[in-house]
Amino acid sequence: MGDQVEMASNKTTEQTIVCYAPTMITTNGIWQGDNPLDYSLPLFILQLTLVVVTTRVLVFFLKPFRQPRVISEILGGIILGPSVLGRSSKFANTVFPLRSVMVLETMANVGLLYFLFLVGVEMDIAVIKRTGKKALAIAIAGMILPFLIGVSFALMLQQSTQFVKLGTFILFLGVALSVTAFPVLARILAELKLLNTEIGRIAMSSALINDMCAWVLLAFAIALAENEAMSLASIWVILSSVAFVVFCVFVVRPLIAWMVRRTPEGESISEFYICLILTGVMISGFITDAIGTHSVFGAFVFGLVIPNGPLGVTLIERLEDFVSGLLLPLFFAISGLKTDVTTINGFATWAILGLVIILACAGKIAGTLLVSLYYKMPFYEGLTLGLLMNTKGLVEMIVLNVGKDQKVLDDKSFAIMVIVAVVMTSIISPIVISIYKPARKFAPYKRRTIQRTKPDGEFRVLVCVHTPRNVPTIINLLEGSHPTKKSPICTYVLHLVELTGRASAMLIVHNTRKSGRPALNRTQAQSDHIINAFENFEQHASFVSVNPLTAISPYSTMHEDICNVAEDKRVAFIIIPFHKQQTVDGGMEATNPAFRTINQNVLANAPCSVGILVDRGLNGSTRLAANQIAHHIAVLFFGGADDREALAYSWRMCERPGINLTVMRFVPGDNVLETTEMATMRNQSGREILTVSTDIDREKQLDDDYINEFRSRTMNDCSVMYTEKVVNHGEETVASIRSIDAIHDLFIVGRGQGMISPVTAGLTDWSECPELGAIGDLLASSDFAATYSVLVVQQYAGIEALGDAMIGTPDSPNQHHEHMDFGHRRMPLRGNVVFQPQPC
Repeated sequence: MGDQVEMASNKTTEQTIVCYAPTMITTNGIWQGDNPLDYSLPLFILQLTLVVVTTRVLVFFLKPFRQPRVISEILGGIILGPSVLGRSSKFANTVFPLRSVMVLETMANVGLLYFLFLVGVEMDIAVIKRTGKKALAIAIAGMILPFLIGVSFALMLQQSTQFVKLGTFILFLGVALSVTAFPVLARILAELKLLNTEIGRIAMSSALINDMCAWVLLAFAIALAENEAMSLASIWVILSSVAFVVFCVFVVRPLIAWMVRRTPEGESISEFYICLILTGVMISGFITDAIGTHSVFGAFVFGLVIPNGPLGVTLIERLEDFVSGLLLPLFFAISGLKTDVTTINGFATWAILGLVIILACAGKIAGTLLVSLYYKMPFYEGLTLGLLMNTKGLVEMIVLNVGKDQKVLDDKSFAIMVIVAVVMTSIISPIVISIYKPARKFAPYKRRTIQRTKPDGEFRVLVCVHTPRNVPTIINLLEGSHPTKKSPICTYVLHLVELTGRASAMLIVHNTRKSGRPALNRTQAQSDHIINAFENFEQHASFVSVNPLTAISPYSTMHEDICNVAEDKRVAFIIIPFHKQQTVDGGMEATNPAFRTINQNVLANAPCSVGILVDRGLNGSTRLAANQIAHHIAVLFFGGADDREALAYSWRMCERPGINLTVMRFVPGDNVLETTEMATMRNQSGREILTVSTDIDREKQLDDDYINEFRSRTMNDCSVMYTEKVVNHGEETVASIRSIDAIHDLFIVGRGQGMISPVTAGLTDWSECPELGAIGDLLASSDFAATYSVLVVQQYAGIEALGDAMIGTPDSPNQHHEHMDFGHRRMPLRGNVVFQPQPC
């Protein structure tokens, strides 16, 4: 069976005839004397492995330089191709012989078909309808100028490629230079933490419009390329493509919608329908290929007509990892194998290459900048936006490959354009980081703690949520925080989403929720549930405002997002869920170890007070009426800034009708055991003891003053109970805590950071989670009665304290707990101090 592979070199067309043996698929084995690489399946497996491994190694090495995965994939192809390894003819003929190209190309195109189907499924056309004029103008301006530059560049290169029609060449180069890769851009924005910013939203919307226009232009370009003259045939190609799109919208879409309707709510879609749809992808590809456009066009349109919702989620989850992880790198590798950098020879050609890169970038930037200045955006933002719109990726590679297959581009033009794509995309992240430093308009604000928040001012809270599971307890906690007309509660709800390699995780930001459309993926569905719950709470509770936000970033830098939002929104209190959840039998199990690191980092870097919520349900089961809640809250007060903050929060809560508050203050007795810390203190110089005792006295004074003020204000309130327990050591403290009535459904305690008190002596030795402090850890442990939630509060203590707080790194929680901030933040309570109980 003979098949022809044609290779176009600069001006001549040589024909290489390759013979395929149809039976040589699998080998008989090396023991029979066969070379596995002479057979197509073992050879294909070796090629696929090589491609994936090369790509992954490059991804690993380029990660510190903030390079998107596309760069690694294209570079991997170039390395395996004739430019680097392929220069050794032995390697080229053994691993990538010409006879293997057909199998490789076919598989790469299957991967491409399904990948573009997924891109279509994830893309929401309704978003384009809703994008503002600004994004539309930026997208159009960002396409026109580079397109014109592509035209002028085509005229320059045209002299060397006489056998190509000028019109088609112009169209191909124009499209290749003017597209923006939507999935690549989304990834770059997320890594630079710009997704939630105004500039990020505009960039995403513009890229989406740009992508759509590119597809239309690509369909035209292919229709023209496949015909020597602009004859009747080209018109037929275009008309039949339009007919195919119309058929998909008016026949296929209702059919798929009918399938979705037949599936009961909450059930997954049946295997039969999924298989039908996956076959439909290939049929669409076949039809558009037969019409005369590219097969990927059909798959993309087919993906676009699939309605958002559970069906889209299922398809994405089934296909995404396999297609984008295994098959898609093959396509990029093929592009790299066709790129021969050595064809770009001579100073003139390299000069043209440099010129194209500079002009194409400049065209995009100039177009975008003009529109953004017209819309009165700052100069640097316009510049950044222009740079971001230069991201290239899949669509451009498809355009170039089709162009090469159709003989529109010769080897030289192809190599130049591939390098242009790689360079333009790779320089974006580093340049954007260096020029776009958003002026953090952080006016220093004073109300960074609950204690300092005015009783008649707005109380701002930032609530962090990982999953919908924590939502009911947090809502009940906020409801109990006594929002009033004088002191309304402004809540910022931050849904924390891990940034993964998947494109689908990004779209959560882009899909505008208000449209009432179903969610695109599981993350989006979770986000919708969370936000709907809080918005429902906002409608039913008075004097509460809710602002939903989403943070998408790697868990390692998630705390930066949380702290930035807190600073930006001038929040007084951050509530973040504990990393363990209650199991059915009442024990506590860790959900995700990364959540713990986030919590430790937030405690170390927060610009305000922080509360870690150990969620064991705060149902307020004894609701008196629709808007009445009943909670029994206990505050354990040992002394120190954190405990005062805990008392301040519970004081605010107890003003709400239906909430009963018990404050239990622990006072060291006469027989307190001397701890090692105190013994050490004895041996130190007199001056240090003096300093310590004055600090202890100051802390004690602050505690006494605050407790006295609290008692005098709540003296006549029968829902508030104050008791003092005299204890001598940790065991007595634990016994006292165990004796507290079981009716309480929430304990509020201070983290007690830096406070060393004889009454908690010995409790830290066995602590599992030092970030909760001795008492918080005790209450959160599995062996305590598990019917109440715990809120562990840390008070913000000023800038100089934060410097000290960083001593304990989040990686070493024990060290973090013991050595942290004895400097400015607050002094440990040392020495044999006796608190005098206040007379009733």
